[in-house]
Amino acid sequence: MKEKQKIINIAVIAHVDAGKSTLVDAFLSQSGIFRKNEEIVECVMDSNDIERERGITIYSKNCSVMHNGVKINIVDTPGHADFSSEVERIIKTVDTVILLVDSSEGPMPQTRFVLQKSLELGLNPILLINKIDKKDQRAMEVVDMVYELFMELEANDEQLNFPILYGIAKHGIAKINMDADNDDITPLFYTIIQHVAPYPDYNDEPLQMQVSALAYDDYIGRLGIGRIYKGTIKEGQTVLVCKADRSVVKRKINQVFVYRGLKRIAVAEAESGDIVVLSGISDISIGETICEDNNPVPMEMIHIEEPTMAMNFMVNKSPFAGKSGKYVTSRHLKERLEKELEVNVGLLVEPLETTDGFKVSGRGELHLSVLLENMRREGYEIAVSKPEVITRRDKNGQLMEPIEKVIITVPDEYSGSAISKLNTRKGIMTAMSGKDGYSRLEYLVPTRGLLGYRTEFINDTRGEGVLVRRFECFAPHKGEIPQRINGAIVAQEEGIATPYALFNISERATLFIEPGTRVYEGMIIGMNSRNEDMVVNACKAKKSTNMRAAGNDDAIKLSPARIFSLEEALEFINDDELAEIVPDDIRLRKKYLKELERRRHGR
Repeated sequence: MKEKQKIINIAVIAHVDAGKSTLVDAFLSQSGIFRKNEEIVECVMDSNDIERERGITIYSKNCSVMHNGVKINIVDTPGHADFSSEVERIIKTVDTVILLVDSSEGPMPQTRFVLQKSLELGLNPILLINKIDKKDQRAMEVVDMVYELFMELEANDEQLNFPILYGIAKHGIAKINMDADNDDITPLFYTIIQHVAPYPDYNDEPLQMQVSALAYDDYIGRLGIGRIYKGTIKEGQTVLVCKADRSVVKRKINQVFVYRGLKRIAVAEAESGDIVVLSGISDISIGETICEDNNPVPMEMIHIEEPTMAMNFMVNKSPFAGKSGKYVTSRHLKERLEKELEVNVGLLVEPLETTDGFKVSGRGELHLSVLLENMRREGYEIAVSKPEVITRRDKNGQLMEPIEKVIITVPDEYSGSAISKLNTRKGIMTAMSGKDGYSRLEYLVPTRGLLGYRTEFINDTRGEGVLVRRFECFAPHKGEIPQRINGAIVAQEEGIATPYALFNISERATLFIEPGTRVYEGMIIGMNSRNEDMVVNACKAKKSTNMRAAGNDDAIKLSPARIFSLEEALEFINDDELAEIVPDDIRLRKKYLKELERRRHGR
């Protein structure tokens, strides 16, 4: 009888930008999975286009390495709070977590969230203090801060006795102590194998596997990814699937894949403890349990935290609709959102009362804007309303709203403006400290108050400030919060914007378009310096009666237009405005394009 393979599953968890994907790169390169002549890209696990552009992990991904006969499955998790639904379900499939903490920043809000989830599941973490080569590193102080965090989260004695390593993930170095002179991550491999027992041998027990993630392959269809808790799985096997509504259905598995390095390898059979990918079950969903043909033993469904923010996704009905996108109808929109729901469990989609749109709820602005960005690149045209915060009522009928913990690091000279802005947005300061000319402010702020603040913050701090936020709790409604105080500059007619017209408008406004841009009636082309909307003719041409003035147009000098990213556009719009998102542009517009309609609805 063959000996069971030793398997350890680990997840790398941390705040955004602490170096998770870089550490996984080091695991892969030092375990010899790449050929000598193979070209290796940085952050090889961040395979999605948007992940590469933004330098963040959005979707959790799997790989595996071998070390001294032990197979180590590694899960790279997102660090951003908006993708926490990915983290919550992945942590259920692992035996331990490597908690990465920056040697100068210390534990951040998202560190607390991911650590709390792993401690609740009874995992015993390994701490790695990363980036110890920084000039302002304070590794020993950060270790004390992590101990305090563990105590706050009520870790048990075994969890508090965590191993500590120090490293530079970028150079693939992990050390047992700061003075060690090794230049690889062997001590980390050693610590994992010493600290975590391999998964027990449950191969002879009845099959139990829970699906924790989904994927899609153009050739073999929908894939279920999860860990085999008990028993073994064979290709072509007939199984029972225990659904969320407690029903049980019979299905047949086509192929079974396991991870070797970064590749999915088809195998005839997979053992307990391993993370596998299954094809053939077209209606598999997250949280469902796969059991033996005659023995349904469902596991507890995976609980995902509720959404905190909603937006209306509507069919684009502007005069320029259908000019650049392939998918423009409500049927296309419905099919795409239903497809997203299959893999994105933190999302909620409800039809609007009108027939041309859907209310889409998610974990935050970034969660929803990444979905919009993906749809835009796929050729969809969508009109989107201002993000709104999801409120609820407690058992006494009191209105409750989501509150976020915000940590701001700014140069001392800009701290005053950050404090005054957050105070007007109903924020409450909980801590303040300073070091080396920088102030660190901790606030509790209603999510409503943070809508539209990031761009203001970047401008106020000349791009030198760092703002980090995550959902903290629901608290009683904080009352009215001031929104954007500047009015919009709205185009009066359809046509092509002229330098002559824009030059006259620019004296009173910040422009969002360049000369030569096609505009339509009701499109927002700038921001007024005052607080009311202003309707302008952006297509007005210079009278050509005066011959001597003909060459003066060359002398018109306009300030560069302010170009919006997707998040900035969503932050900017007011309740009576929409963002029109198409494959080749992002335009802002009024909900009602005609001035007469706007006045009628304004009354």
